[in-house]
Amino acid sequence: MRTIAMTGSASGIGAATRKLLERGGARVIGCDVRDAEVIADLSTPEGRAGAIDGIREAASGALDGLVLCAGLGPQVEPTAKIVAVNYFGAAGLLNGLRDALAGGRNAAAVAISSNSATISPGLDAALVDACLAGDEAAAQGRAAALGGAAVYAASKLALARFVRRSAVSAAWAGSGIRLNAVAPGAVATPLLQGGLEHAELGAAIRALPIPLGGFGRPEQIAAAIAFLVGPDSGFCCGTIFFADGGSDALLRPDAL
Repeated sequence: MRTIAMTGSASGIGAATRKLLERGGARVIGCDVRDAEVIADLSTPEGRAGAIDGIREAASGALDGLVLCAGLGPQVEPTAKIVAVNYFGAAGLLNGLRDALAGGRNAAAVAISSNSATISPGLDAALVDACLAGDEAAAQGRAAALGGAAVYAASKLALARFVRRSAVSAAWAGSGIRLNAVAPGAVATPLLQGGLEHAELGAAIRALPIPLGGFGRPEQIAAAIAFLVGPDSGFCCGTIFFADGGSDALLRPDAL
Protein backbone atom coordinates (compact mmCIF):
# COMPACT_ATOMS: atom_id res chain seq x y z
CA MET A 1 0.00 0.00 0.00
CA ARG A 2 1.34 3.40 -1.00
CA THR A 3 1.20 6.26 1.52
CA ILE A 4 0.33 9.62 -0.03
CA ALA A 5 -0.02 12.92 1.81
CA MET A 6 -2.35 15.55 0.41
CA THR A 7 -3.11 19.16 1.29
CA GLY A 8 -6.54 20.59 0.55
CA SER A 9 -8.04 17.14 1.00
CA ALA A 10 -11.39 18.23 2.44
CA SER A 11 -13.05 19.72 -0.64
CA GLY A 12 -12.97 20.32 -4.38
CA ILE A 13 -10.16 18.78 -6.40
CA GLY A 14 -8.44 17.52 -3.25
CA ALA A 15 -11.48 15.59 -2.05
CA ALA A 16 -12.02 14.06 -5.50
CA THR A 17 -8.35 13.07 -5.71
CA ARG A 18 -8.39 11.54 -2.25
CA LYS A 19 -11.41 9.43 -3.17
CA LEU A 20 -9.77 8.23 -6.39
CA LEU A 21 -6.45 7.38 -4.73
CA GLU A 22 -8.12 5.51 -1.88
CA ARG A 23 -10.25 3.60 -4.35
CA GLY A 24 -6.97 2.51 -5.95
CA GLY A 25 -5.68 1.17 -2.66
CA ALA A 26 -3.55 4.05 -1.40
CA ARG A 27 -3.46 5.28 2.15
CA VAL A 28 -4.04 9.05 2.11
CA ILE A 29 -2.98 11.40 4.91
CA GLY A 30 -5.13 14.48 4.47
CA CYS A 31 -4.08 17.95 5.56
CA ASP A 32 -6.57 20.80 5.63
CA VAL A 33 -8.10 23.42 7.89
CA ARG A 34 -10.91 20.97 8.70
CA ASP A 35 -11.97 17.34 8.28
CA ALA A 36 -8.45 15.94 7.86
CA GLU A 37 -5.92 13.80 9.67
CA VAL A 38 -3.63 16.81 10.00
CA ILE A 39 -5.26 20.18 10.71
CA ALA A 40 -3.11 23.10 9.63
CA ASP A 41 -3.28 26.61 8.16
CA LEU A 42 -0.70 26.83 5.38
CA SER A 43 -0.86 30.62 5.24
CA THR A 44 1.68 30.94 8.06
CA PRO A 45 5.19 29.52 8.62
CA GLU A 46 3.98 28.04 11.91
CA GLY A 47 1.08 26.33 10.19
CA ARG A 48 3.36 24.87 7.55
CA ALA A 49 5.78 23.60 10.17
CA GLY A 50 2.89 21.96 12.01
CA ALA A 51 1.66 20.38 8.79
CA ILE A 52 5.10 18.98 7.99
CA ASP A 53 5.52 17.56 11.49
CA GLY A 54 2.01 16.10 11.52
CA ILE A 55 2.35 14.46 8.12
CA ARG A 56 5.79 13.08 8.90
CA GLU A 57 4.51 11.58 12.16
CA ALA A 58 1.43 10.08 10.52
CA ALA A 59 3.56 8.59 7.74
CA SER A 60 6.22 7.27 10.15
CA GLY A 61 8.78 9.35 8.30
CA ALA A 62 8.36 7.96 4.76
CA LEU A 63 6.03 9.02 1.94
CA ASP A 64 5.44 7.46 -1.46
CA GLY A 65 3.55 10.48 -2.75
CA LEU A 66 2.69 14.10 -1.98
CA VAL A 67 -0.07 16.15 -3.60
CA LEU A 68 -0.44 19.90 -2.97
CA CYS A 69 -4.09 20.76 -3.63
CA ALA A 70 -4.57 23.48 -0.99
CA GLY A 71 -5.17 26.88 -2.57
CA LEU A 72 -7.10 30.12 -2.34
CA GLY A 73 -9.01 31.75 -5.19
CA PRO A 74 -8.64 35.28 -6.56
CA GLN A 75 -11.65 36.50 -4.59
CA VAL A 76 -9.90 36.04 -1.23
CA GLU A 77 -8.90 39.08 0.82
CA PRO A 78 -6.42 40.15 1.98
CA THR A 79 -4.70 39.28 -1.28
CA ALA A 80 -1.42 38.63 0.53
CA LYS A 81 -2.99 35.45 1.91
CA ILE A 82 -3.41 34.08 -1.62
CA VAL A 83 0.33 34.04 -2.27
CA ALA A 84 0.99 32.79 1.27
CA VAL A 85 -1.03 29.63 0.66
CA ASN A 86 -0.74 29.10 -3.09
CA TYR A 87 3.01 29.51 -3.37
CA PHE A 88 4.67 29.47 0.03
CA GLY A 89 2.35 26.82 1.44
CA ALA A 90 2.99 24.49 -1.49
CA ALA A 91 6.71 25.17 -1.85
CA GLY A 92 7.20 24.97 1.91
CA LEU A 93 5.69 21.51 2.12
CA LEU A 94 7.54 20.30 -0.95
CA ASN A 95 10.83 21.37 0.60
CA GLY A 96 9.88 20.23 4.09
CA LEU A 97 8.75 16.75 3.08
CA ARG A 98 11.32 16.02 0.40
CA ASP A 99 13.31 13.88 2.83
CA ALA A 100 10.20 11.82 3.63
CA LEU A 101 9.69 11.25 -0.10
CA ALA A 102 13.33 10.20 -0.43
CA GLY A 103 12.51 7.42 2.04
CA GLY A 104 9.49 6.24 0.04
CA ARG A 105 9.03 3.84 -2.84
CA ASN A 106 8.95 5.17 -6.42
CA ALA A 107 8.11 8.53 -4.85
CA ALA A 108 6.37 11.34 -6.70
CA ALA A 109 5.01 14.78 -5.85
CA VAL A 110 2.38 16.79 -7.69
CA ALA A 111 1.68 20.50 -7.25
CA ILE A 112 -1.44 22.27 -8.51
CA SER A 113 -0.70 25.26 -10.72
CA SER A 114 -3.30 26.82 -13.05
CA ASN A 115 -3.76 27.75 -16.68
CA SER A 116 -4.01 31.34 -15.40
CA ALA A 117 -0.22 31.14 -15.11
CA THR A 118 0.04 31.26 -18.90
CA ILE A 119 -3.09 32.96 -20.21
CA SER A 120 -3.47 35.87 -17.78
CA PRO A 121 -2.38 39.22 -19.26
CA GLY A 122 0.18 41.40 -17.50
CA LEU A 123 1.57 38.85 -15.07
CA ASP A 124 3.43 40.60 -12.25
CA ALA A 125 7.11 39.71 -12.62
CA ALA A 126 8.09 41.31 -9.32
CA LEU A 127 5.72 39.07 -7.38
CA VAL A 128 6.88 35.96 -9.24
CA ASP A 129 10.52 36.85 -8.60
CA ALA A 130 9.92 37.46 -4.89
CA CYS A 131 8.27 34.06 -4.59
CA LEU A 132 11.08 32.23 -6.32
CA ALA A 133 13.65 34.08 -4.21
CA GLY A 134 11.87 32.77 -1.12
CA ASP A 135 11.23 36.31 0.15
CA GLU A 136 7.77 35.92 1.66
CA ALA A 137 7.71 39.37 3.23
CA ALA A 138 8.42 41.02 -0.13
CA ALA A 139 5.94 38.76 -1.92
CA GLN A 140 3.16 39.50 0.54
CA GLY A 141 3.94 43.20 0.39
CA ARG A 142 3.74 43.18 -3.38
CA ALA A 143 0.56 41.08 -3.32
CA ALA A 144 -1.11 43.57 -0.98
CA ALA A 145 -0.84 46.21 -3.71
CA LEU A 146 -2.39 44.01 -6.42
CA GLY A 147 -5.83 42.68 -7.24
CA GLY A 148 -6.70 39.10 -6.40
CA ALA A 149 -6.69 37.87 -10.01
CA ALA A 150 -3.14 39.17 -10.55
CA VAL A 151 -1.92 37.64 -7.30
CA TYR A 152 -3.55 34.29 -8.05
CA ALA A 153 -2.02 34.05 -11.53
CA ALA A 154 1.45 35.13 -10.36
CA SER A 155 1.41 32.69 -7.45
CA LYS A 156 0.52 29.83 -9.78
CA LEU A 157 3.17 30.84 -12.33
CA ALA A 158 5.79 30.97 -9.57
CA LEU A 159 4.76 27.50 -8.40
CA ALA A 160 5.00 26.08 -11.92
CA ARG A 161 8.49 27.57 -12.28
CA PHE A 162 9.46 26.17 -8.88
CA VAL A 163 8.41 22.73 -10.10
CA ARG A 164 10.30 23.04 -13.39
CA ARG A 165 13.48 24.30 -11.75
CA SER A 166 13.45 21.87 -8.82
CA ALA A 167 12.32 18.73 -10.64
CA VAL A 168 15.60 18.22 -12.49
CA SER A 169 17.86 18.92 -9.52
CA ALA A 170 19.95 16.46 -7.56
CA ALA A 171 17.57 16.88 -4.61
CA TRP A 172 14.59 15.65 -6.64
CA ALA A 173 15.30 13.72 -9.86
CA GLY A 174 18.79 12.93 -8.60
CA SER A 175 17.24 11.36 -5.51
CA GLY A 176 14.72 9.36 -7.49
CA ILE A 177 11.75 11.62 -6.69
CA ARG A 178 9.55 12.76 -9.57
CA LEU A 179 8.10 16.27 -9.30
CA ASN A 180 5.39 17.48 -11.69
CA ALA A 181 2.39 19.82 -11.72
CA VAL A 182 -1.16 19.93 -13.04
CA ALA A 183 -2.50 23.21 -14.46
CA PRO A 184 -6.30 23.06 -14.30
CA GLY A 185 -8.62 25.50 -15.97
CA ALA A 186 -12.01 26.50 -14.57
CA VAL A 187 -13.28 23.56 -12.54
CA ALA A 188 -16.61 23.38 -10.71
CA THR A 189 -15.38 23.58 -7.11
CA PRO A 190 -16.17 25.77 -4.10
CA LEU A 191 -13.10 27.85 -5.01
CA LEU A 192 -14.49 28.57 -8.48
CA GLN A 193 -17.96 29.25 -7.09
CA GLY A 194 -16.51 31.93 -4.86
CA GLY A 195 -15.03 33.60 -7.93
CA LEU A 196 -18.26 33.32 -9.88
CA GLU A 197 -20.12 35.06 -7.07
CA HIS A 198 -17.64 37.95 -7.00
CA ALA A 199 -19.00 41.18 -8.49
CA GLU A 200 -15.98 41.76 -10.76
CA LEU A 201 -14.37 38.35 -11.23
CA GLY A 202 -17.55 36.45 -12.11
CA ALA A 203 -17.95 37.95 -15.58
CA ALA A 204 -14.29 37.36 -16.46
CA ILE A 205 -14.47 33.71 -15.39
CA ARG A 206 -17.61 33.11 -17.44
CA ALA A 207 -16.03 34.78 -20.49
CA LEU A 208 -13.04 32.40 -20.56
CA PRO A 209 -13.28 30.31 -23.75
CA ILE A 210 -13.24 26.55 -23.14
CA PRO A 211 -13.14 24.59 -26.42
CA LEU A 212 -14.54 21.43 -24.84
CA GLY A 213 -17.43 23.47 -23.47
CA GLY A 214 -18.33 24.18 -19.84
CA PHE A 215 -16.38 23.95 -16.64
CA GLY A 216 -14.36 20.88 -15.74
CA ARG A 217 -15.26 18.44 -12.97
CA PRO A 218 -13.02 17.77 -9.97
CA GLU A 219 -12.88 14.09 -10.93
CA GLN A 220 -11.28 14.99 -14.27
CA ILE A 221 -8.43 16.84 -12.57
CA ALA A 222 -8.11 14.06 -9.99
CA ALA A 223 -7.45 11.60 -12.82
CA ALA A 224 -4.52 13.72 -14.06
CA ILE A 225 -3.12 14.01 -10.54
CA ALA A 226 -3.46 10.28 -9.91
CA PHE A 227 -1.56 9.57 -13.12
CA LEU A 228 1.32 11.88 -12.22
CA VAL A 229 1.64 10.64 -8.65
CA GLY A 230 1.39 7.01 -9.76
CA PRO A 231 3.91 4.61 -11.31
CA ASP A 232 2.54 4.86 -14.86
CA SER A 233 4.07 8.35 -15.19
CA GLY A 234 7.52 7.05 -14.32
CA PHE A 235 9.27 9.02 -17.10
CA CYS A 236 7.53 12.36 -16.36
CA CYS A 237 9.79 14.92 -14.70
CA GLY A 238 9.12 18.67 -14.51
CA THR A 239 5.91 18.29 -16.53
CA ILE A 240 3.18 20.95 -16.38
CA PHE A 241 0.09 18.94 -17.32
CA PHE A 242 -2.67 21.22 -18.67
CA ALA A 243 -6.17 19.96 -17.87
CA ASP A 244 -8.20 22.97 -18.92
CA GLY A 245 -10.57 21.92 -21.67
CA GLY A 246 -8.28 23.39 -24.34
CA SER A 247 -8.19 27.03 -23.19
CA ASP A 248 -4.40 27.30 -23.15
CA ALA A 249 -4.09 25.68 -26.58
CA LEU A 250 -6.75 28.01 -27.97
CA LEU A 251 -5.15 31.17 -26.63
CA ARG A 252 -1.49 30.14 -27.10
CA PRO A 253 -1.45 27.73 -30.06
CA ASP A 254 2.19 28.41 -30.95
CA ALA A 255 3.64 28.58 -27.43
CA LEU A 256 5.83 25.51 -27.97
